[in-house]
Amino acid sequence: MRLFAALVPPDEVLDEISHAIAPYVGQVPGLRWPDRATWHITLGFFGEVPEQALPELEVRLARAVHRYSVLDLAFEGFGAFSSARRARVFWVGVTGDSMTRLADSVKAGARRAGAVQTDEKRFHPHLTLARAKTETDLRPLVESLSGFSGSPWRAEHVHLVRSHTGPQVRYESLAEWALAPAGES
Repeated sequence: MRLFAALVPPDEVLDEISHAIAPYVGQVPGLRWPDRATWHITLGFFGEVPEQALPELEVRLARAVHRYSVLDLAFEGFGAFSSARRARVFWVGVTGDSMTRLADSVKAGARRAGAVQTDEKRFHPHLTLARAKTETDLRPLVESLSGFSGSPWRAEHVHLVRSHTGPQVRYESLAEWALAPAGES
């Protein structure tokens, strides 16, 4: 199973992003815009995980998540990986409470549970909005959206998600754990 852990933002803040990017969707050659139903903030990508590792993975992720309090976040600023000039991924950034320690704990728990393909890249909080097969200059797009700042929101749960690949990517939430109420972690 291809798995990852993620935060799923509320619809009202995703509506703000949808509205901001609407004039550009389909207008940039080479950019593929995935369905909004797939939008999430990845805390840890685990790659292919053997089914027999799932029970241990769930135990370890639950333990990791319960150590952290809910997160007060907002979407702000657009950017691209690896750079706006040579982009393959277009994203909106996330500001607010640091998610780095939570992401590190989630990835460490996954590794201990047998998720050997866990991504080791430095965590950069973002929500992916579009992808390109080849490097694309997205500087005009990033600059035109530079004034965007979304409403504050609270992340209260972490999801374990299964990715079903193919012509139409689909995500399935396998489990969900609540972060501790504010001030309790």
